[in-house]
Amino acid sequence: MSASIWPDLPILQRMALALAIGLFAGLEREHRRKEAGLRTFAFIALIGCVGALLGDNFALVSVGLTGLLIILLNIQTIQAGEGTELTTSAALLLTSLAGVLAGQGQTLAPTVLAVVTAALLAWKQPLHEFSLGLSDSELRSAILLAILAFVIYPVLPPGYIDRWELLDLRAAWIIVILIAGIGFVNYIVLKLYGARGIALVGFSGGLVNSTVTVTEMATRDRDSGGKLSGVAYAGILLATVASILRNVVLLALLAPAALVSGVVSFVLMLGAGLAPLAARYRSMRSDAQSLNQPALHVSSPFSITSALKYGLLFLGLQIGGALGQRAMGESGFYVVSILGGVVSSANAVASAALLAAHGAITPRVAAIGAILATAVSALINIPFAARISRDTGLARQLAWSMGILAALGVLGSIMQDSIVAMVGRL
Repeated sequence: MSASIWPDLPILQRMALALAIGLFAGLEREHRRKEAGLRTFAFIALIGCVGALLGDNFALVSVGLTGLLIILLNIQTIQAGEGTELTTSAALLLTSLAGVLAGQGQTLAPTVLAVVTAALLAWKQPLHEFSLGLSDSELRSAILLAILAFVIYPVLPPGYIDRWELLDLRAAWIIVILIAGIGFVNYIVLKLYGARGIALVGFSGGLVNSTVTVTEMATRDRDSGGKLSGVAYAGILLATVASILRNVVLLALLAPAALVSGVVSFVLMLGAGLAPLAARYRSMRSDAQSLNQPALHVSSPFSITSALKYGLLFLGLQIGGALGQRAMGESGFYVVSILGGVVSSANAVASAALLAAHGAITPRVAAIGAILATAVSALINIPFAARISRDTGLARQLAWSMGILAALGVLGSIMQDSIVAMVGRL
């Protein structure tokens, strides 16, 4: 039924939303048998809604009346010897503001506000235990990560900052944030689940940046004195498999023809990454279970120095790749793809796919560039892991696995035309 047929319908919808918000936010308080429960929260939300319907001045009055009610509530609890109800008071104030937003015709903002309010009320004990369990180092790292992502990154200028279009500070800073973020998540998961959590971090981190994830895995193996060699190897393989899947999805979305031109290589590389995981699943699982003990110590969530060094390295490769492409023209495409694979194969694959989509290069050339970037990204894991972990056993395993994976990628590219011709004859 439209508003033109029933003009009062929008008003009733806003009041119904405010009532639902109040009841939902007050559910937890009623469950805990607080003085302000379901009905109080519902009335507060309706008062805010009616105030907004009457006008901005009345909306302010409704919030003021809520403040007066909060004062009376705290006076009553203090006289009863129960202390102040600061949490309930804050929840009532937020519910009043959510009611005002609902009365103004908004739907998403007041609904989210009600859900967040109810969640914070219900998760009192877990949040309390979590905050008490944080160390000073963890708290400082969380604040530093927030500064990197939400303070520094937004103020950096978007795009290239020079007339030669070589310096993109935002792109380099994203790498810094990724290194710090993956390191922080790795630290939390490792602390909560022990060595069993490395596989999860490996796969999820590989979807973002496999080389960064490998660096973090190798760091944890070094910090454990080589005890995490088996599970770090599994995490690195999972990160590599995840990066290959990510590149396949990028090609499928941006240039499907290029994916068809390189499908044999990608299938072979995925098989080469999954085969060692399947063959050693039981042994690596038992290693993870045996290492899941408090003795497995991790010192800090992440290193800001390491993150900044990696950002500078990415910036240098970005400039070098751009200069190489301009100097050698179209023939430098493969060189740029290889350089891109050293830092992040996703950037190289996306660039190749976009060039193919715009007709600048053929789908076959784009596929070869994507395969080279993916293969180099896998091979670069070997020296990174060996240098950081100083674990010869881990380096030897990675050399075999990544070498076979890269070789199969190149072999698949060579065999692609023959297989396509054979399928065509069939």
